[in-house]
Amino acid sequence: MAKFKFKWNSEKLVSLSAMSISLITLLIFIYQTNLMRKQNELSIMPYLGLSTTNDSGTFTFELNLLNHGVGPAIIESVTMEYQDQKYDLREFENSVYNFLKSKRPALDSIYTISVSTLDRGMAIPANTSYNIFSTRNSPQGYQLIMEGLNDLLQTGLKYEIVYKNINGDLWKLFNDSEGPIKL
Repeated sequence: MAKFKFKWNSEKLVSLSAMSISLITLLIFIYQTNLMRKQNELSIMPYLGLSTTNDSGTFTFELNLLNHGVGPAIIESVTMEYQDQKYDLREFENSVYNFLKSKRPALDSIYTISVSTLDRGMAIPANTSYNIFSTRNSPQGYQLIMEGLNDLLQTGLKYEIVYKNINGDLWKLFNDSEGPIKL
């Protein structure tokens, strides 16, 4: 058999250099594309959390849904759980307060209350607060809310909110989580 002898010349060296540069350029392009994708995900990421305001001096109680993220949060579903039974919030006209009233009918006697719904498809803009329900300047309403919520929480009240960003990526927020969990 004849041995193949490889000879280096300037043309082969230039060709090899051009192929090496092309390969390095391709790797850099892939890396930059990956960085841009991650930056895009972070630039539209909603970050929901529940917040309460409890001021016994002014008899104020508020339950708010906060979006600390940089993109809108679009509600997909809200599920309430009580005593190991799950309930879709749509069964209660998408109202957390209606659900609470169904479990503690005494809450129905609060007259100074502001109530909002958590409808599927509703968008909560970035860096905003959405009031779920609140009562102000009502000693009776404040006391009923505090007693009712404390009793419900002690006997197994839980929640789960599934929401998405504008790209359709899903997150879940629930009572035992330390923040949203990406699904």
